[in-house]
Amino acid sequence: MSNPSHPAYKDTQLLINGEWVDATGGRTLNVVNPATGEVIGRVAHASIADLDRALAAAQRGFETWRRVPANERAAIMRKAAGLMRERAPQIAALMTQEQGKPLAEAKVEALSSADIIEWFADEGRRVYGRVVPSRNIAAQQLVLKEPVGPVAAFTPWNFPINQVVRKLSAALTTGCSIIVKAPEETPASPAALLQAFVDAGVPAGVIGLVYGDPAEISSYLIPHPVIRKITFTGSTPVGKQLASLAGLHMKRATMELGGHAPVIVAEDADVMLAVKSAGAAKFRNAGQVCISPTRFLVHNSIRAEFAQALAAHASSLKVGDGLADGTTMGPLANPRRLAAMAKITEDALSKGAKVAAGGERVGSKGNFYAATVLDEVPLEADIFNEEPFGPIAGIRGFNTLDEAIAESNRLPFGLASYAFTRSLKTLHELSQRLEVGMLWVNQPAAPVPELPFGGVKDSGYGSEGGPEALDAYLVTKTVSVMNV
Repeated sequence: MSNPSHPAYKDTQLLINGEWVDATGGRTLNVVNPATGEVIGRVAHASIADLDRALAAAQRGFETWRRVPANERAAIMRKAAGLMRERAPQIAALMTQEQGKPLAEAKVEALSSADIIEWFADEGRRVYGRVVPSRNIAAQQLVLKEPVGPVAAFTPWNFPINQVVRKLSAALTTGCSIIVKAPEETPASPAALLQAFVDAGVPAGVIGLVYGDPAEISSYLIPHPVIRKITFTGSTPVGKQLASLAGLHMKRATMELGGHAPVIVAEDADVMLAVKSAGAAKFRNAGQVCISPTRFLVHNSIRAEFAQALAAHASSLKVGDGLADGTTMGPLANPRRLAAMAKITEDALSKGAKVAAGGERVGSKGNFYAATVLDEVPLEADIFNEEPFGPIAGIRGFNTLDEAIAESNRLPFGLASYAFTRSLKTLHELSQRLEVGMLWVNQPAAPVPELPFGGVKDSGYGSEGGPEALDAYLVTKTVSVMNV
């Protein structure tokens, strides 16, 4: 049963110049609970006039914030992190209502945002330039790092806080202002994140939040002369469109795009560790994760054992409303995802795959699909070629490591990958030859803020973690001074 003590879901406004305001003309969009299909609130739909006000505020905010010393920026950010920790239970409940993930997962996301904010706050205090020895003893040569300017950030619905907080924290710690175009499907939790920064004392205009028509907002913000950098997390097709628009207007860009993560389970792997780790990662957020393991490449000597164990794990999950006690996997985001899962499953079966677990919708209300394991999947099946973005795992056997590596690198995606092995030789081969931005070995994904987070090939470019994440928010200036 749902807990009646959870906070009531409220309508979400725009954040412009430090104030929460309705959209011009009062236009709104419905927000739907994916577990019930019911409308639970509304979100403001920004007009071009609203975007103009947000842009003007961001420019003023940048001129103020860039002059705030890094240690003072860090103190404000740390205060925001503390507020996120205090408010995490309430924010998590809002997230579960609008996004669907189990409450425990939502709490982890809300709480981990505080760690991300704090790490970036401290890293901003270490943005150093350098002194370069001059060829002329009478001259001094300096290299300075300065904020690039106002940022436009575009974030998806699958992690409403996590995908915002990395961009927001990197921008603020380097002295940039930022306008966040957050997802209309999940507006309340990112609004709560930005409220924490407002309450912590971030000056008016430094952070803004808008919702509305994604294509209209991106096509207006990206070319606008106020915006100096864009950052996007989402699908590869949309990312390519936005990257081309950014390039046309000479805007710096960070792109964190789609993936199709392979999992290589070597002959010497600990099978139960692989099932526990990769299984947890696969069905987290109902598989709606860009780094979700998807193509399970298992040595033929242990494939049957692995498939049976992963199927048992999938069957043990309790699918239901994320607010209900005991739920371990929530709904998909919308009915379109349900249709996509059915299509992927049917395609695989028609080409010779076998259902080891799941493979069907759960109930008739809400967007629930069973945790699904498909075994003996042929390479031509859609599940091995298109990112499923849902709770479906495909298993295929291999005989040699070269086969597994070739399959891992076959697709244009190159975001995340996983491997399970006890062999240092195998680990070395995988580390050197897999064409990905991230490789996790003998563990589920561990995207801590101090590590780079990003992909290669069609999975994008740039980083959303580690010191590398700050690079795209900074410009380099050479200053050479001759003493006269």
